[in-house]
Amino acid sequence: METTLTADLSKTHQLVGELFKWPTSAEEWETYKLSQEQIDQFHELGYVANIQLLTAEQLDFLGSELAEIMDPNHPQHHLFYEFWSNESGDPDKVLFHALGAWRITQGFHDILWNPSFVMKAAQLLGGGVRFWHDQLFCKPAKHGGVVAWHQDYSYWTRTSPMQHLTCWVGIDDATPENGCLQYVERSHEWGLIPKPDLAGEMNGLFEFLTEEQKADFKPVHIPLKRGFCSFHHPLLVHGSEANDSEMSRRAFVLNVFKDGTLSETDEVLLKGVPVIQKGAKMEGQFFPLLTDDLVLEALGE
Repeated sequence: METTLTADLSKTHQLVGELFKWPTSAEEWETYKLSQEQIDQFHELGYVANIQLLTAEQLDFLGSELAEIMDPNHPQHHLFYEFWSNESGDPDKVLFHALGAWRITQGFHDILWNPSFVMKAAQLLGGGVRFWHDQLFCKPAKHGGVVAWHQDYSYWTRTSPMQHLTCWVGIDDATPENGCLQYVERSHEWGLIPKPDLAGEMNGLFEFLTEEQKADFKPVHIPLKRGFCSFHHPLLVHGSEANDSEMSRRAFVLNVFKDGTLSETDEVLLKGVPVIQKGAKMEGQFFPLLTDDLVLEALGE
């Protein structure tokens, strides 16, 4: 099976490979649901974690694709919305960060239509799910950089209302030693905070916090085995520290929003994507609907 294709895969809104099988009944979709306990935790703490989304075989396939597309000379490199070989700019603290892999390889395209992801996202958003954008975050062993404390929606206010969701998935095991995610529980109740430089100082967000928020700033590590994920609220404060360990820490992120979300700007939303006028629905080639009628039937919609 070829990993890289020559077409722009954003034009194809269905599975193109064989990594996943799309369910054909509402009963099949039921098997991918989160428990009520997991949903309750998401709403209380702002996240739910330790959910397996991928098998070892699927991870190996994605890992081989990742090695190909990290090369700035890849023939489809122009399809990335953003590409940073090192967003930090410090060679001793490398943070590879890129948006748009779903357009380039069949594996990173098809993970959008991984039934386990789609069903859980639909539950947490309470309806139809549209794709926003993906991200790759890679921290090499011994000199991996930080991702500063931040809220995702502070970078996404060009879309509204706020009905977004983030899914973070490890391609490697993520541990406290190699810079796993950290969440500040219940910080999704703090309201919107100005955005810091994502690859800058770890604590850049602190200048915007109240004294009460600083007192409640007690992050917890979210270690995840490879192929496992966490879902978090768009206002949950999170970040990850440097990787000084012997292990790499590769991950991808899927960002989605509820169907019906609108553009909040007349400017370009993502590089290379045609403008969606302010007040118009987010849809079309670059923002595909991931759910179908069977998913909504399984949800009881």
